[in-house]
Amino acid sequence: MAEEKTLKELREKANALPATPGVYIMYNSSGKIIYIGKSKALHFRVSQYFQDNEKNVKTARMVSEVRNFDIMLTDTEIEALALENKLIKLHQPKYNIRLKDAKNYPYIKADVCSEYPTLTVTRKRVSDGAKYFGPYSGSGIAWGIVKTAQKSFGLPTCKYRFPENIGKVRPCLYSHIGQCCAPCSGNVSKEEYRENFNEVLTFLKGSFSETRDELEKKMKYAASNLMFEAAAIYRDRIKVIENLWEKQKVVGAPEEEFDVLALHTDEACACLAIYCVRDGAVIDSDNFIFGAEQIVDDDTVSSFIFDLYSRREYIPKSLLLGFELSGDNCKLLSNYLSEISGRRIYLKRPLKGAGKKLCEMVEENAALHARQYVQENEKDSAVLIKLATLACLEVVPENIESVDISNYGSDNITAGLISIVNGRFNKSGYRVYKIKGTEGQDDYGAMCEALTRRVSHATENPLPDLFLLDGGKGHVLTVRELFKTLGVNVPVLGMVKDEHHKTRTLTDGEREISITREQSVFVFIYKIQEEVHRFAISRMKKAKEKTLKHSSLEKISGIGQKKAILLLSKFGNLSAIKNAEVEILSEVKGISRRDAENIYSYYHNENEKQGKIQK
Repeated sequence: MAEEKTLKELREKANALPATPGVYIMYNSSGKIIYIGKSKALHFRVSQYFQDNEKNVKTARMVSEVRNFDIMLTDTEIEALALENKLIKLHQPKYNIRLKDAKNYPYIKADVCSEYPTLTVTRKRVSDGAKYFGPYSGSGIAWGIVKTAQKSFGLPTCKYRFPENIGKVRPCLYSHIGQCCAPCSGNVSKEEYRENFNEVLTFLKGSFSETRDELEKKMKYAASNLMFEAAAIYRDRIKVIENLWEKQKVVGAPEEEFDVLALHTDEACACLAIYCVRDGAVIDSDNFIFGAEQIVDDDTVSSFIFDLYSRREYIPKSLLLGFELSGDNCKLLSNYLSEISGRRIYLKRPLKGAGKKLCEMVEENAALHARQYVQENEKDSAVLIKLATLACLEVVPENIESVDISNYGSDNITAGLISIVNGRFNKSGYRVYKIKGTEGQDDYGAMCEALTRRVSHATENPLPDLFLLDGGKGHVLTVRELFKTLGVNVPVLGMVKDEHHKTRTLTDGEREISITREQSVFVFIYKIQEEVHRFAISRMKKAKEKTLKHSSLEKISGIGQKKAILLLSKFGNLSAIKNAEVEILSEVKGISRRDAENIYSYYHNENEKQGKIQK
């Protein structure tokens, strides 16, 4: 990273760039990447930022922070678009609009590499040869489509895997009512199953009419050959598909397929809304909100659309845009989407007729979601201001972290840390700390160990405006003393519970701060206390389950996983088992006298060996 440059130096550097395709990367005074863009002519695009011409507020704000920039040359504009996309995902720049991480969106996975393929819903898309459909706006929609496909095409919904379980289990009720083709019976060849599954793939692409036509052909063939049971099954599948189609909002003629994209922007935020239309019906929709600091313009929106569709298994024949996109970006996107889909994809801007009305409807939806987002943010801001006032904080705590300690006895002591940004839970900021340096059930010691480790990462992950501890006065005073030693100047509050383990009040270590009269603050703190407790408990249970699965008890003759679980459930931890006498051990249901003697002998002989070694 080169040294900081003045506006004049940045302008001179930009003017010296070649008029060729590439990516430009903007850095602030700390050397952090704040914006990434692409251009087919770097010289003209980058130099525009440092001219005295008028810019919109967001772009001007970004340029005011720029202290240097780098470029990466590419051979074509499509290569620049792909590289820009990768760099934005890698660096997550402040001013770029971006799609949420792929793991946050559900996909339908078709494991086409299996002899008997199945469907499932996943949030992780990997290169494993499977086909992925989506992403969908929610898991409910994805699972609804999967269940409809399973019911319509007779796919098994059981846990069995084929061909491994063929002939080992009997056909279930679903096969008798025509909702499963029953590969377990051995009467369905893998070729027949594969042919049926290919129809499922057609259905998942959203082609209702094509799927229905194919099923009708099979129904008529079966009926003409007196195969009435098979014909009835096809008839029922057609009915399910038609019912599903009828439930959708019909916005186009049958066999029409397209996506409608509309954009609403204002000073507070922007929202891009998408309606997915297949066979003339809306089968899914989604809304993407971009914050006030993110630059929403021709280039960033085209990059976002590129990212969105590069993740999809299936791209419709055309995209209807309810907003202006430059001819260059339209052509670039069309070429790229055509390249990855293997057929010509068109981007259209309807200026009249049904297409224009549809774009206006989707834009109204985008505006509605943008207003809701602003209203929710205003409520969150009001709660944070009230909290700051009640607790006499110097700044409004836009970034809060809360910590709780959870354990089973003295084993698997775990600290859960959750993050709350602008009043909302920020799952990417959640952390778990396995307590190793604190002996026994020492909540104060465990809390200090976890926060010491949190503070040690303050350089790459800045400290919050406020720490909320799941505890009382003692916890707060202990942590404040720790922070004093570490030179940390972050306020600390304790969330005090009543005798029923419910949120009662806050404490700063010297006084209790009543929040019961401020309902919004009370609910806010209650949700945080419940969430941090849930998170800490869940992570501690996972650690416990791991201990149960890999306990040293299983090394003892006659003790397997089941008996190990019985013992640990009875005694609570391994230490208690080691110190138990044979008579006590043999009282555990499922543990014989011989088992008890083997356990006692194993641990006591081990202790004796260690004692001799130390001597």
